[in-house]
Amino acid sequence: MARRAGSADLPLHNGRVPAWLGQRMTKLGAVIAEAIVHEYGRDEFLRRMAHPFWFQSFGSVMGMDWHSSGITTSVIGALKRGLNPIAGELGIHVCGGRGKHSRATPGELLDIGDRVGLDGGALGQASKLVAKVDSAGVQDGFDLYLHGFIVTDDGQWVAVQQGMNGDKRQARRYHWLSEDLKSFVDAPHSAIDGKNQGEIVNLTDRRAEASRTGQLSLLSDFGPDKIIGEVAALRRSAEAAPQPAQGMLPHLVMPEHHDLRAGDVVLRRLHGALAAAADAGPKDFSDLLMVPGVGARTVFSLAQVAEVVHGAPCRFSDPARFSLAHGGKDRHPYPVPTRVYDKTLAVLRDALHKAKLGNDDRLAAIKRLDTQARQLERRVGGPSFDAFVDDERAHSHEYGGRSVFGREEAPAAKPSRPRKASA
Repeated sequence: MARRAGSADLPLHNGRVPAWLGQRMTKLGAVIAEAIVHEYGRDEFLRRMAHPFWFQSFGSVMGMDWHSSGITTSVIGALKRGLNPIAGELGIHVCGGRGKHSRATPGELLDIGDRVGLDGGALGQASKLVAKVDSAGVQDGFDLYLHGFIVTDDGQWVAVQQGMNGDKRQARRYHWLSEDLKSFVDAPHSAIDGKNQGEIVNLTDRRAEASRTGQLSLLSDFGPDKIIGEVAALRRSAEAAPQPAQGMLPHLVMPEHHDLRAGDVVLRRLHGALAAAADAGPKDFSDLLMVPGVGARTVFSLAQVAEVVHGAPCRFSDPARFSLAHGGKDRHPYPVPTRVYDKTLAVLRDALHKAKLGNDDRLAAIKRLDTQARQLERRVGGPSFDAFVDDERAHSHEYGGRSVFGREEAPAAKPSRPRKASA
């Protein structure tokens, strides 16, 4: 996966993840991570975590708010709860988190170093340095409040940090990857996510090397007091001067609207997953995976989870689409279908368990589902986005629909189009 820089606007949202969803996110996040490691190795899992588009898709498929800043906190928390108990087997350790948990990262890394033979002190220093660079080296108007650090037994790591701009009600996420990292202060980022807020002071840019050297010389030659006076004079002079326009980096814009709309997804990809579920799910995958009650609705969710495990980077240009697998806790795009969620999780865990014992047939079947969905999307049609969401909401109570507002009740009137509601 190529290293890339980008930006995304992540609206700040209040609220907590309810326990019934947090427990499921922990299990699904862990089994997806295990499947990626099983198929592609630990380094590839770190590369995925360092990819901002994939990261947003990962959180969406787990039932979190599809566009909000809360995905970052919930994904790091779910992985910490799900992966750390199996770190001895998987070789992946998750540290840090939000607030006080972020400050505990160096101590956690020392403990991990003692257990697996790594230099925990050096890893802790790396953790502190990436936080310093994103809080002081890149002055973009966002104050860091979250720091996640994931390290493998062989010393490779990824850091995911997030800052907020309270005045603008926006967040910015930063991704670091140790792979090919040669300097903490010379263009080290794998990616920076956040909407352009105007002029950014980025002292980690390679073009800023002369500036970094000059700042050290100024501090040595003139001292801080004189420098502060000069800076104040420059600011007074600059306030009246016109500001040059900033070039826009490629960026993912997560919109302010909370409801999911047709323009937020690539419809042909949705149709491909639906077609694969309808064609292969009820007869082929139900028998193959040997999980009672698995029908087209669960296979549709499996197809999207399979894409998160196996998909190429270009497949994650519309992370909102992955919220259609398991809905969202705030009923956007629809309530979380807990029965579908649990069956999806059961299929994945069973397939992964058998793969660990040497039988890859069921895990391979899920991979084929992803391949089939991509092939079908080139030639199939399907319902409109609004019709699909309306139908899902009409049957939400049959799928165990649940949100922060409670369990879904049956609608007063039956939907006009009869549908077999097998999960």
